[in-house]
Amino acid sequence: MSTANLNADDDQVIAATKRWLERAVIGLNLCPFAKAVHVKQQVRYVVSSATTPEALLEQLMEELQRLSDSDAEAVDTTMLIHPFVLTDFLDYNEFLDVADAAVEDMQLDGELQVASFHPQYQFADTDINDIANYTNRAPYPILHLLREDSIERAVAAFPEASEIFEKNMQTMEQLGHDGWDKLDVGPAR
Repeated sequence: MSTANLNADDDQVIAATKRWLERAVIGLNLCPFAKAVHVKQQVRYVVSSATTPEALLEQLMEELQRLSDSDAEAVDTTMLIHPFVLTDFLDYNEFLDVADAAVEDMQLDGELQVASFHPQYQFADTDINDIANYTNRAPYPILHLLREDSIERAVAAFPEASEIFEKNMQTMEQLGHDGWDKLDVGPAR
């Protein structure tokens, strides 16, 4: 991650995240469920100033509770963007177990879940530069808080939901690194 990104203010961080969401996630149809909540402005963007995993965990728990307590029509999902902590993917990946444990400890499992996006995202058993990794690469580390009910409704409305991963791999292979770089949405090789 570049120093410029680490020094970006909240508005710049949110703008970069929205650009990635619009151009990559929605634009490439990597997640067919993202467009509806984006268009309805039901996505809450939170930029964390946390510089330690402990501080991020505290904020994560606050955001999980806020999402649980809020009306889904107003806020369906939350993007907790944390540019100052867990910038190393291995550290971030280990923290995902902590995030899942927090959901369980708060008795929100079955109601909420945490999805993961990171500038260095790497699926197991892939090369760091494998284009498939870019389906989960974002301009900043993000903990994406999702409602289980919303996922279930989206999957019911999209009969081929089980084929999304395979379709995304095909999309990324066709796009290639040059195509990704032209999207201008975040981490390049």
